[in-house]
Amino acid sequence: MRLMTRIKICGLTRPQDVDAAVAAGADAIGLVFYPASPRYIDLARAIELIRHVPPFVDIVGLFVNAAPTQVRAVLAAIPVHLLQFHGDEDDAYCRQFGRPFLKAVRVCPDIDLPGQMAAFPSAQAILLDAFVEGYGGSGQAFDWTLVPRELPKPIVLSGGLDANNVGDAIRRVHPAAVDVSSGVESGKGIKDAEKMRAFVIAVHRADMQ
Repeated sequence: MRLMTRIKICGLTRPQDVDAAVAAGADAIGLVFYPASPRYIDLARAIELIRHVPPFVDIVGLFVNAAPTQVRAVLAAIPVHLLQFHGDEDDAYCRQFGRPFLKAVRVCPDIDLPGQMAAFPSAQAILLDAFVEGYGGSGQAFDWTLVPRELPKPIVLSGGLDANNVGDAIRRVHPAAVDVSSGVESGKGIKDAEKMRAFVIAVHRADMQ
């Protein structure tokens, strides 16, 4: 049996959605600190949400080309376990905060994934997302056959995942973790408890195959 795929549910904005994500079996919850995102939350809301996160569920803070002072303000206010950068940040920027981090890479047909990974030697893992205008959150999947079977770092698979396709994605890509947002929503930033449960069940089923 392969290692269990970790599950991150991202873009939570309401306490009841954090409760439902945890109850469904999420390993991590993602909080978006990118003001242009419809899932953006401010520090006051983040502090409210993390009161609903129990021990052993990781808190991930997502940023896009943020001023370092913004990142540090978040780190000072809440116990972020992992940083996630979705913009044009380089390795030096990402590692300056002294926290484990993921770097998002948008996948297109001519991408050199090993080369992209080599550019971020300090990253805990590389998050693969669809190549679309903007910085993620499109809900679109990419061609999973573009991901080589052997890569120098663990990958987190994102982009258009839901309960119907995540099993196939896991079987094809074998990621260390999957990251879902719009695929478990009833509206932007509004999570659906049943969709989250179905997503987690689909991941666990794929892991057992």
